[in-house]
Amino acid sequence: MRPRKPLHRLLLALRPLRQVLWVVPLLLSLLFVAGVLAWIQRNANEERQDQHETMISDALSVEAQMRVALDAETVNLRSLASALQGQPPSNALLEHQAIVSAGLRRLWQSVTWLDANKRILAHVPDTGGATAQDDGGLSLHLVADVGPANTLVVRYAPSVLLKRGVPWWLARKYDVQLVDSADQVIASTTDSAIRSAANQDPNNSYRVTFVGPLRRSPLAEQALSDAALELTLREPMSAPLRPLVLVLMGGFLLLIGGATALLRRQVQRVSKAEQAWRTEAAWRRAMEDSALVGLRARDAEGRLLYVNRTFCDMVGLPSDALVGLAPPMPYWPPDAIDEVMLRNRRNLAGHAPRDGYEARWQHSGGALLDVMVFESPLVDAAGAQIGWMGSILDITERKRLEERERRQVETGAHHARLTMLGEVASTLAHELNQPLTAIASYNAGIINQVNKHALPDPVVLSALQRLGQQAAQAGRVVQRIREFLTRREPQHEPCDLNAVIEAAASLMQRELKRQGVNLQLQLSASLPDVVADAVLVEQVVINLIRNASDSLAAQP
Repeated sequence: MRPRKPLHRLLLALRPLRQVLWVVPLLLSLLFVAGVLAWIQRNANEERQDQHETMISDALSVEAQMRVALDAETVNLRSLASALQGQPPSNALLEHQAIVSAGLRRLWQSVTWLDANKRILAHVPDTGGATAQDDGGLSLHLVADVGPANTLVVRYAPSVLLKRGVPWWLARKYDVQLVDSADQVIASTTDSAIRSAANQDPNNSYRVTFVGPLRRSPLAEQALSDAALELTLREPMSAPLRPLVLVLMGGFLLLIGGATALLRRQVQRVSKAEQAWRTEAAWRRAMEDSALVGLRARDAEGRLLYVNRTFCDMVGLPSDALVGLAPPMPYWPPDAIDEVMLRNRRNLAGHAPRDGYEARWQHSGGALLDVMVFESPLVDAAGAQIGWMGSILDITERKRLEERERRQVETGAHHARLTMLGEVASTLAHELNQPLTAIASYNAGIINQVNKHALPDPVVLSALQRLGQQAAQAGRVVQRIREFLTRREPQHEPCDLNAVIEAAASLMQRELKRQGVNLQLQLSASLPDVVADAVLVEQVVINLIRNASDSLAAQP
């Protein structure tokens, strides 16, 4: 409550001024209109400045493109001069040069070969007529030396250079002109070369000169040495403030004045109702936040209208992030969206169980929780149902305790069954041990009787020996099972690990064969004996083999 005390004191101090607070909207409207006018003027100035900077950038771009074009033509001219060195001048020689043909198609108007006395040695085109680039306007020249005495002169049209050097989008935006030092138009992108009155406005035009940069360029010293490039906007900027804007702002102020008078009376009524509502809302919020049950209100489409603090703590999300959300909700488990959505439609249709239903939600941190949800109709002041009000109980801990008790009961029953099975198996092993011992004894006696004959049958003798071996093996298996199931303290003694592993493998052979698993042993013959309980080690080996066979049971 401490942060609210200064604000409360301030409201008490301003209570006598409430009689004149209704004029504040009118004063703010006047300030708003003044601010809009200032913003319009400032915005116009900024647009004019941006336009000027754009014109500078565009002018420099056009100037650079024209400079590159002139440099390229000069390079072509010098290449032509190099190719003509040492050859006798003639019109035919010039006409057959690929550079000349390309230049006449591109920009050049004529190519003239002069001697040291400036007399014409060759000239193309020799007809004297206009070329495709000859527009009847002014022309400029490029000069290159052919050997120590002769000179090549190329005449070109600056208007063609200007039109080709200016991109189409700049030509639509500007009137681009090339003027000399006397402010006379040399070339223009428009058909008319007459300077418009807009050129006199510095905000609508910009000029960049060729004097400095071109004189420093070694390739174009003789081209446009005193020319300047001028860009003029085709559509100048209009005035920022128009009569319509002023009329609209005046009407706005009149409307604000009338609305202020109506607002004064309405605010007085709303203030009384708001005070009563705030008192009631504070009481309701305090009671709902102190409840240990999560509360949520939803409209007929399932959109959240209200949640209390307990509900927010339950799902780990603030009320601002929950109110207004429509299904699917962020606290629904991602792997059960379809199932929860179906149940949500059933509940919104009024088919929710009257005694509540269990659901599983997901905390924003990822933990799952079990809840018990009770739904009841939500009605408005007119008595019409507008949605559903839900009460949610967190039963996660209760479910966890029930699951723990169930597992303990199942574990106890399982241990009891194992104990009983062990006793039965131990008794069975004890009972089987005596018959097996008798079988081995009888078999040994039969072998001794057979050996007393002069010529014993080798087939019968071999069968009896194998019978004795199998009986002895069965006895050892029964003995190991009995030792395995008998509760006793570990008996440490030297044992051969290879023998222990082979014995465990022999016990598992029948189960492995039934599961279709092939067991191959790779044992080292140089292992020393270790002091351990052979039965317990054998149990570990059996568990490992059984786990591996279970993993391979579903594979070829």
